[in-house]
Amino acid sequence: MSNAYQQAGVNIEKGYDAVERMKKHVQRTHRPEVMNQLGSFGALFKLNIADYQQPVLVSGTDGVGTKILLAQQSGKLDTIGIDAVAMCVNDILAQGAQPLFFLDYLAVGATDPEKIEQIVAGVAEGCVQAGAALVGGETAEMPDLYAEDEFDLAGFCVGVADEKQLLDGSQVEAGDVLIGLPSSGIHSNGYSLVRKIFFKDHAYQLDQTMSDGQSLLDHLLTPTTIYVKDVQPLLNKGIIKGIAHITGGGFYENVPRMFNQALTAVIDTRTWERPFIFKELQTLGQLATQEMFHVFNMGIGMVLAVAPDQVDEVIQAIDQAVIIGQMEAQEAQANAAKETIRLIFEENEG
Repeated sequence: MSNAYQQAGVNIEKGYDAVERMKKHVQRTHRPEVMNQLGSFGALFKLNIADYQQPVLVSGTDGVGTKILLAQQSGKLDTIGIDAVAMCVNDILAQGAQPLFFLDYLAVGATDPEKIEQIVAGVAEGCVQAGAALVGGETAEMPDLYAEDEFDLAGFCVGVADEKQLLDGSQVEAGDVLIGLPSSGIHSNGYSLVRKIFFKDHAYQLDQTMSDGQSLLDHLLTPTTIYVKDVQPLLNKGIIKGIAHITGGGFYENVPRMFNQALTAVIDTRTWERPFIFKELQTLGQLATQEMFHVFNMGIGMVLAVAPDQVDEVIQAIDQAVIIGQMEAQEAQANAAKETIRLIFEENEG
């Protein structure tokens, strides 16, 4: 076989090796609905519509952002795939959908089968955590577009829900209680600011031990929490009225996305302990608390809206879930913008 393509920077044989290495990881994610194996031109997934009265497919796509740079620099590649899955499945969960299957897109500067296997193993682990089948994807070797040790990772997920169970904002009403689910840390948003503060403004090292005893790398590459297995049973019971996935834009942008009436979400930020990494970022970056809540999840990765009489069941069902606020009717404000969210801080914060 001609080696012209290899001379151009694309190694087909290494690509074949990478695919073989992926297969055992992909296999552990499969659900009974998966109809074919990795390597087909398209993935086949048989949806049993008898399980749904009016099935609606819900899809989402996302990437991992500049958190990938830290994985590249450290060589720790086994968790970044979990982030790619989490960003997608948590989004469709917020619409009330159960994730069914996931596809990944991995672009590399040069094919390194061992590194690719580590990345895809993380994707597979994320899919196992979400109960979604990894049914396919694409690994593209693109010399000249990416440096040899660079890569990018994105994903696409499809889920399903009965139309009557979709969370479209209409169910949330004044008096509903807001319950926060803990994050594992920064998750996958705000990393351009994170990298600026730690590495450009303060010259930290990834292996630097922080005052809490953990390395900075451990803090920054902790994978995003996947909430599907905790929240899905409550969705199936019809307990959850609204969900906000706290991603880019923090509380101020994401919480108002789960309701569409003349309401205000009132959140008491004193009801949970903010993780160490956010305190460190705020101190080093000299950031106002309000700005932190505009950018980061601050320790709460997902917010649920539930009726007051359902609160106990949710708190008992999800470990470390905490009541953080409630929904209120908007106050009449003539000639002023409507307040869709109000955060309560300590007296010396804000």
